[in-house]
Amino acid sequence: MEGRWPNGRSNVSLAQRAWNIRRKALLMGEVQGQGYIGQALGVADVLATSYFHAMDYRPEDPEWEGRDRFYLSIGHYAIALYAALMEAGILPEEEYATYGMDDSRMPMSGMASYTPGMEITGGSLGHGLGIAVGAALGLKRKSNPAFVYNLMSDGELGEGSTWEAVMSGVQWQLDNLICIVDFNNQQADGPTRDALAVGAEAPKWEAFGWFAQEVDGNDLGTLVAAFDAAREHAGPRPRVIICNTTMCKGVDFLEAREMNHFVRVEPDEWAKALARLEEGRSA
Repeated sequence: MEGRWPNGRSNVSLAQRAWNIRRKALLMGEVQGQGYIGQALGVADVLATSYFHAMDYRPEDPEWEGRDRFYLSIGHYAIALYAALMEAGILPEEEYATYGMDDSRMPMSGMASYTPGMEITGGSLGHGLGIAVGAALGLKRKSNPAFVYNLMSDGELGEGSTWEAVMSGVQWQLDNLICIVDFNNQQADGPTRDALAVGAEAPKWEAFGWFAQEVDGNDLGTLVAAFDAAREHAGPRPRVIICNTTMCKGVDFLEAREMNHFVRVEPDEWAKALARLEEGRSA
C-alpha cells in the first residue's frame, strides 16, 4: 500500500509510515516511563492514512489557510499525534526526547498553544466534534474547500454534547466534515461496552443523517478505501468513519494485557516493546 506525501513530494508505504509512528510513540513513552501508549499503537494506522493519504497540508507552513484541519478531541492521545507530526515533518524528530518535560512543545495532553500542527486543545471529552462543526461551518462561509477531520474516542459517544454536534453537522449540511471514531473498546474503568449501551454504531449515525462507515482501523487498505469514500461522497451531509482498533497493536505482550487504557510499562520492557515492533515488521 503506497501512500503519498502532500503535493506528491514523497512516496513511502503507509505501512512504513504507521510503523514509524508506533516507534516514535514508544521512544517518547520511554522518555517519561509512561504515556497512553496503547492508544498510540492502536491508532497509528488511522494517523498514517490521515496524514499520508487523505489530508492536504504544508509541513513547512502548519497554519496555511488552505490546509485540511486535523482536530484531536482526545487530548490524551497527544503522544500519537506528536509521532505523526514528526513523521510528517511538522515537528523536528529530535524533540521526542523532550516529551512531557517542562518547557516542552509536547506536553502529555495536547494543547494548541504549545505545538505546531496541534489545532485544538482537547482533553475535556465530548467537545472536539462541536469545535469541528464550528470550524467546518466557518470554512464553508469563507468558501474555503478544506476539510475538517475530527478524531474522537468511543468513550465520547456517551457524551450528550457529541450528539448535539452530530445533529448540528446535519443541520448545516457540513459535507466538509469527516469524524473519525477510534473504537478500541477501552476506557479507564474497563470496556466501553460495559460503561454504556453501544453497538451498531454506523446505523445510529446514519439515522442522524450522516454518511457512515464502520471499518477495521488496523487494516490500511480498508482505511484508504473508507477515507476516499468519505471525501468523495456526494451529498450535503457530514461523514463518519468508525474505526475498530486494537489497543497496543504491534506489541503482542502489551496487546494481551486486560487493562491497557493507561499501560504500565516497566523500565526493562521498553526495549522489549521496540524489539517486538521490529520483529513484527520483519515477519
